[in-house]
Amino acid sequence: MSEIISIANQKGGVGKTTTAVNLAASLAEKGKKVLLLDIDPQSNATTSLGFSRGDYEFNIYHVLIGSKKLSEVVLKTAIENLSLAPSNIGLVGIEKEFYNPNKKNRELVLKAKLKEVSSQYDFIIIDSPPALGPITINALSASDSVIIPIQCEFFALEGLAQLLNTVSLLKKTINPKLKIKGFLPTMYSGQNNLSKQVLADLSHHFKDKLFHVRKGKECIVVPRNVKIAEAPSFGKPVTNYATSSKGSLAYRDLATVIVRG
Repeated sequence: MSEIISIANQKGGVGKTTTAVNLAASLAEKGKKVLLLDIDPQSNATTSLGFSRGDYEFNIYHVLIGSKKLSEVVLKTAIENLSLAPSNIGLVGIEKEFYNPNKKNRELVLKAKLKEVSSQYDFIIIDSPPALGPITINALSASDSVIIPIQCEFFALEGLAQLLNTVSLLKKTINPKLKIKGFLPTMYSGQNNLSKQVLADLSHHFKDKLFHVRKGKECIVVPRNVKIAEAPSFGKPVTNYATSSKGSLAYRDLATVIVRG
C-alpha cells in the first residue's frame, strides 16, 4: 500500500504547491512510483507540471462526485514514475456538496476513492487548498501524515493553532493514524533577520518535527530562490528546471528523509 502524505496549510502563499510538486518529483527521481493529487481548485500543481485546462477532459472533481474512477483521470507526466490527478476551477462546486449535512461520511469520500489505486504507487502526495474546508478535511482524513510548509516571514505562525487542532481532532475521531510528518520552513533567506527569527521560533516550538538529513545537522529549509519561482511558468518542477539550484537540493534532501521513513 502507498504512503499518503498531504501538504497542508490554510495560509496561502507558503510554498504548499511548490512543496507538493517538487517532493513528488524528487521521490519519482529516486525510482518511487508517485501519484500527485491536485485537489486545489486553483489547479496550480496541475499547471506546474505543464498541463493546461484544455489538455484533459476529466479531473478530480469528477472523481469526488462519483462520475469517474480515479484511475480514469490520472495523467502521465513528462517525469518518469510521476503521475498526476489534475484539478480544475470546477472543483469549487464540490464544497456545496460536501457541506450537505445529509451526505453520509462526507469527510471520507477521498479516502474511498484512493483505495482503487493505492496499491499502484509507493507514495501519493496530496496538494490541498489554502483553507480548512471540506476538501482539506477529506485530504487529511485520507492521509497517513501531513507536511506543513511554513514561510519564514511575518505572520508565519498565524493560524497554525487552528490547523494543529484540526489534525488533533481528526486523529481522535475519523483518522487515528494521522500524524504530523513535519514542518518545512520555506522562503528562507540567510541574510534576513526575520527569516532567522522565524526559524529559531520553529526550532524552539517544533524541534522534533523539523526535517534533518543527518542527525546533528541543520534542518532542511527551502530557500527563497528565483529558480523555484520561475519553474512553474515552464511547466516543470524546479528539480527538473534547475537541477543544481539550492531549491532543488532542498527538495531532494526532503525526499531522502521521506524515503528513509
